[in-house]
Amino acid sequence: MPGLAHQLTDSGRLSGADLAAAAEEMIPYLRTMSAQTNELRHPPEDSCVRLKAAGFSRFFQPARFGGAEGKLSDGVNTLRHLGRGCGSTAWIVVQNMMHNLMIAHWPERAQEEVWGSTPDIMASGILIPHVGKATKVDGGYTLTGRWPFVSGVDVSDWVLFTGDVVLEDGTVEDRHFILPRSKIEIVDTWHVIGLRGSASNDVVLKDIFIPDYMSITMDELKGHGRSPGSKVNTSYLYQIPPYAIFGCYIGSAQLGIAEAAVEHYLTQARKRAATMSSTAISSYTTQQVKIAEAQTAVRAARELIHGVVREVDALFEAGGETTLEDRTRYRAMATYAGKLAASAVNIVLEAGGGTVIYDRNPLALCISDMMVANRHTTQNWDVNASPYGRVLLGLPSGVPAFED
Repeated sequence: MPGLAHQLTDSGRLSGADLAAAAEEMIPYLRTMSAQTNELRHPPEDSCVRLKAAGFSRFFQPARFGGAEGKLSDGVNTLRHLGRGCGSTAWIVVQNMMHNLMIAHWPERAQEEVWGSTPDIMASGILIPHVGKATKVDGGYTLTGRWPFVSGVDVSDWVLFTGDVVLEDGTVEDRHFILPRSKIEIVDTWHVIGLRGSASNDVVLKDIFIPDYMSITMDELKGHGRSPGSKVNTSYLYQIPPYAIFGCYIGSAQLGIAEAAVEHYLTQARKRAATMSSTAISSYTTQQVKIAEAQTAVRAARELIHGVVREVDALFEAGGETTLEDRTRYRAMATYAGKLAASAVNIVLEAGGGTVIYDRNPLALCISDMMVANRHTTQNWDVNASPYGRVLLGLPSGVPAFED
């Protein structure tokens, strides 16, 4: 694996398609490391070294820093494969990929500070609005707050935060900030039932100074050329609204977990016999129907996500722009794909019988990981369907990040 990454780097440019292939190659390794990752509640050092060497975090990084500037569909496949190997690891790589994409929108000086000497950084972040409070001071801002669910923070190099700034006229401005991990306080709260290795701990900041150039507004991160970074990073990738597609990539990691669950179930069901009758489980019509439904749900989820990213790729490659309806629809479709992925895992849980309750069964980890993954805000159907429904009915979306 490191050899492949080395060859890719020496060629002068990472490739999104090659990164997806490398992720698929890594599935067996991630499965062998999964127990240790969950026990530690973060990936072990060897896993982090391999992830960095492969370059997954650099999928959406600008080519001028050696990044892949990968196709959106290859990003989906990269995370699907990582999720098939280890849900927690894939959850962290989502943060790395998407927050590096966002950093490309920051001023050029910030990009140089983050990527200039160490371009293979792992970036974590949390974009929950109204949690942090920022104050304008000479040369920048001070930021205070406590943020939950900062996935991957224990193994990150840089972290993104949001904070409200009260302007002179009394209005509140939502700003985003970048900080090195050395300046943050991690609170060990991540003792959970699933995705245990994702290191999604709380983070506390107390009046931490952040220079002006390390901050942008939420409005500047809405895509369509609004950001300082999109003026220097000229690929169409940096015109796409990051908020609108974030759910596709959380959903891709979740999809990988579901694909692994179906795979594990099939492997077991093909050789399992019923306890009372010794009849092959595979001979039961109920089992046949359940696995057909689970596999269909997984394939439908995959098609939904790929349908969104193919549309976005084509639209922005052609120089187009999204509408408010587009942006809310992308999020709703990604969330619906998550519903389908979760339903596939629930089906194999029901079909799996008593064997799925044992820790030694890899299905058990898929079930607990999906239970937690499905509670991410991008996977909450009511939260993400409502804005789309409002727009269809001629109302504002109610989500400032989606509005023009």
